Amino acid sequence: MTVWLALLLLLLGVVASTIGSIVGLGGGVIIVPGLLFLSGLLPSLAGVTAQVAVGTSLLVVVFTALSSTLSYMKQKRVDVKSGLLFFIASGPASMFGAWLNQHVTSERFQGFFGLFLILIAFLLSIRDRIRPRRVKWHVERLYVEAGTGREYRYGYNHWIALAVSFVAGMMAGFFGIGGGALMVPMMVIFFAFPPQLATATSMFTILLTSSFGSLTHVFLGNINWLVALLLIPGAWAGGKLGSWISSRMSGKALIWFTRLAIAGVGLNLLIEGLW
Repeated sequence: MTVWLALLLLLLGVVASTIGSIVGLGGGVIIVPGLLFLSGLLPSLAGVTAQVAVGTSLLVVVFTALSSTLSYMKQKRVDVKSGLLFFIASGPASMFGAWLNQHVTSERFQGFFGLFLILIAFLLSIRDRIRPRRVKWHVERLYVEAGTGREYRYGYNHWIALAVSFVAGMMAGFFGIGGGALMVPMMVIFFAFPPQLATATSMFTILLTSSFGSLTHVFLGNINWLVALLLIPGAWAGGKLGSWISSRMSGKALIWFTRLAIAGVGLNLLIEGLW
């Protein structure tokens, strides 16, 4: 493996994890398509199949989530109790998703992943417009925003939380992502989480969920360890950078760019999967 390829993978880890940390996705939505694209372009990565890209990505997401979670905890933006509840369903589901991935061909995986990326782009597009919906909460909490002192009342319904977390965890294991694409909208729409708290708590849940899912991929032999080792330093740096940016700016321009990029990649993968 050449030096320039190692630097390219390092850069991929930084970019994917920075964006993933800012919007609470984890970075896998960029790493998986990136690895699939490079595997078709470079002979040295020809062995990176869809399953290997997913497993390697999910392992890297662990370090992205750990890096950003530590930063978010210093900022006191993580609701640990809620995150642990979500993990009760998402953790086992991620292992099931990782197992399910073994039974899908590369072409079908690309088609499914393309559709999923288009869904993520749509969710990112409406994220700023969504408003909380009234549902029965079993738990209610108070969050005081650091610096401004602004108070937010939020909570959650156990059954909705567990159901959505299960689906998010299964998708995390199947697609090699964090699952935040569903977790963040769920927390904002149904449970009135303030966006900054939802993003940080999502990254904490992703840390636990991706750890379970990546262990299953390790057992199934779906990890390219050399690629993972080159991506992880960038992922760690990107997680720190993303949480820093998130605490200082809205990141709307970056989110807009991310929407377009994810939608474009998703459409390309969908076409490739169909043809």
